[in-house]
Amino acid sequence: MKLNYALSGKTVVLTGAGGGIGRGLAQAFAAQGARLMLLDRDAATLQTLAQELATVADVDTTVCDLSNDAEVQAFAAYLRAQWQQVDVLVNNAGVEYPTPIDSPSPDAMARWASLLDNNVVSMVRLTRALLPLMPPGASVINQSSIWGKTGVPDFSAYVASKHAVIGLTRSLAFELGGRGIRVNAVCPGWVRTEAAMRSLASMAQQQGRSEPEVERELLARQALPGMLTPQDLAGIFLFLASADASALTGQAMVVSNGEVMS
Repeated sequence: MKLNYALSGKTVVLTGAGGGIGRGLAQAFAAQGARLMLLDRDAATLQTLAQELATVADVDTTVCDLSNDAEVQAFAAYLRAQWQQVDVLVNNAGVEYPTPIDSPSPDAMARWASLLDNNVVSMVRLTRALLPLMPPGASVINQSSIWGKTGVPDFSAYVASKHAVIGLTRSLAFELGGRGIRVNAVCPGWVRTEAAMRSLASMAQQQGRSEPEVERELLARQALPGMLTPQDLAGIFLFLASADASALTGQAMVVSNGEVMS
């Protein structure tokens, strides 16, 4: 039986909605009857997703570069005119690629800084812009990772960004708690998405091993078998968005099939 999280009619802003985890979350919120504002950089992907969901939910889309102040402010103004408030903000957008510390590439530091801007600073930029539209009871859910709780070679920028998301979440929980706004993070383990598979391929290449071998080793660290899917994450996001989680804020909820237990 599908749970009802009482999100019907709630306004949900979801970034990085075009693929992977974002797409799965959009489908889950739509099934709950939420009003969806979907953001992504890829217009074609957004259009396809909106058409898919239009039969079950009120869906709007915006192509927005979250690293661009002007675009984010323009989006906030559009949202204010269209919907007036934001009940749930899911900061899901982000990028993932290796940044080995000894990389000889002349743009190594630019790639490092760009990843931090995409995964953390852009999250702050959008939250700041939408904060005036959030009423008491609103929920902000930030996408982190189990790599925000551990370390991994060759991915120092990504790992640092996901640690930063958890720190940001905890600080904003205190800052916004007086307004009745909750802020939590979700820390997924290995989810079968294109981005995760690219990272796995990079790890295999660095180690001089096959991708299936590395995947088997990674999954062997879990208490439960199998790689996660975006649908496996939906329940925790819906719960954190709902009034059932009204006493939860500042938390970094791990969903990893037991790979990380903290």
